[in-house]
Amino acid sequence: MNRFSYTKYFFILTVLITGFLYALPNIFPTQPAIQIAYTDSGKSADQTLKNEIDEIILNNSIAVDEVFLRDNKLVLKFTELDEQLKAKTLIQKSLLDKVIIALNLEPSTPDWLKNIGGKPLKLGLDLSGGVHFLLEVDVDTAIEARLDPLLDSFRKTFQDEGINISKSSVDGMQLSFTFKDDASYQKGLQNIQADSILPTGTQYIIYEKPSSNTINFEYSDIAKKEVRDYAVGQNLITLRNRVNELGVSEPVVQREGANRIVVELPGVQDPTSAKKIIGKTANLEFRLEANSRTSPLRKERFEFKEDQMRTAFLERAVIVSGDRVTNANTGFDENGMSQVNITLDMQGGRAMQKATSGNIGRRLGVLFVEQKSRSRIGFDEGGNEVIKQTSYIEKKIISLATVQDVLGTSFRITGVGSPQEASELALLLRAGALAAPMKFVEERTVGPSLGKENIELGMRSIIIGFILVIAFMTFYYRVFGLAANVSLLLNLVLITGVMSMLGATLTLPGIAGIVLTVGMAVDANVLIFSRIREELKEKEPQSAIHDGFSRAFITIFDANITTLIAALILYVIGTGPVKGFAITLSIGIVTSMFTAIMCTRAMVNMIYGNKNIKELKI
Repeated sequence: MNRFSYTKYFFILTVLITGFLYALPNIFPTQPAIQIAYTDSGKSADQTLKNEIDEIILNNSIAVDEVFLRDNKLVLKFTELDEQLKAKTLIQKSLLDKVIIALNLEPSTPDWLKNIGGKPLKLGLDLSGGVHFLLEVDVDTAIEARLDPLLDSFRKTFQDEGINISKSSVDGMQLSFTFKDDASYQKGLQNIQADSILPTGTQYIIYEKPSSNTINFEYSDIAKKEVRDYAVGQNLITLRNRVNELGVSEPVVQREGANRIVVELPGVQDPTSAKKIIGKTANLEFRLEANSRTSPLRKERFEFKEDQMRTAFLERAVIVSGDRVTNANTGFDENGMSQVNITLDMQGGRAMQKATSGNIGRRLGVLFVEQKSRSRIGFDEGGNEVIKQTSYIEKKIISLATVQDVLGTSFRITGVGSPQEASELALLLRAGALAAPMKFVEERTVGPSLGKENIELGMRSIIIGFILVIAFMTFYYRVFGLAANVSLLLNLVLITGVMSMLGATLTLPGIAGIVLTVGMAVDANVLIFSRIREELKEKEPQSAIHDGFSRAFITIFDANITTLIAALILYVIGTGPVKGFAITLSIGIVTSMFTAIMCTRAMVNMIYGNKNIKELKI
């Protein structure tokens, strides 16, 4: 009695060894590092960049531990923090706007652990330090940006339907149309009213002035809310794509309130570089190429992004902007040449159809509009050399292709070069659209010293709680208490291992969840040992041990399952710190059930199994 089969022992041993292996990377310290990427998102870090960096390092006697290329970026690892900061400053001064540099921490995990997928726990902003930004989306600008295209759209519609207008304009946030006669006024009003109908309500608030044959209208609150939600949602996707370019560990990009977005970059200690990453958000504009009949006032000259010696004139009128692109992917045309397949939303499709219906054979240009920073070396008030930055908007042509048919919500762009260039263009079309400008309303840097202090305080709370529990269990339950203490230690190792395997992020509330798990794990063993004591009053020791574990199992299972359900609900509906707490609590519940029931019983079976016990002290 009270013996496990070799299969059960093998299963327990396998789980424990796996947990130990994946928890092991956390004992290796992280190293200061910097990640370098080209400012041009279409270029990947290459050997040429590496050679430039090697020369800067050599000329300035910077102590670098390792330099290597990874995921389109160049990574430099250092032994000392001072060398990291020195290298960052010198490289920034030498290359200025050519590259983006981000400070980071790189794990020093041995290669054999990396080869099996071993990696240390990801630390949240409150533990690793980093930067926190709160951005506000300018919804009014997003609405204003739609007014001119909407005005042009109605002008074209009225012209096609023979409705005569004498004056049209954008007045503040309103559109104004003055018609030549009563008949045109009535037709125009019917047209605007028909366009105003949405599934969710009316799109426009219409102000009728029949005495002067004038109609003024503006977006309704329902339409403004849809514009706001779309702008914030699109900006959210764009920001996520952009901050991922530097491979920052567990970046947080989430909506807060009606029109604000929170961006947290753990491990990044340089707000300037972080702002440059966020500042790379861009937009796209689809415009027709100007022809000989186009007035000089209605056209602009632009350079090509990949060939600055080549230019073209495009009309000033924007047909569709990039926030209307819902999808873009690459393919091949009939001649086996690369192309990009574009999908627009319904409103973008209607605008594209109107613009191209009478312009087959003309060329359609795609402008990449990017907010960039220009750096220069200057001096502060104290005479110290500093890098000063100014922002500017750059517009360049990334595609200029012939319109072969009337375009709608789906069409293709040809003449985009190699498959790699087509793939890069598709990425820009998907991720480069910024529906509305944003401004920084809050900026906060969490230093590594604060994170270090948080980790030390959190670890101290775990250690103190662990020692007190061990002392109590050993004193009160003796041999059984020692088995429970070993299981408790194994539980901490398994929690660490599972979180590392899943790539979960450890936060300060997460440490609180681990502390709570320690108490819950001991509680399961207390229930078992108390049950064994009750069974000893009526049964001999071996039967008491067997029945104590068996009968306590249902109680432990029910209690832990209900807590697990609550933790999962917290994870689903919670945000930020609540999610961090819920993750560690959920993992801890599962691992504590394994260690409290399986591991503790395995140890007790090894000590007392199949032995003639006269008396059992517990």
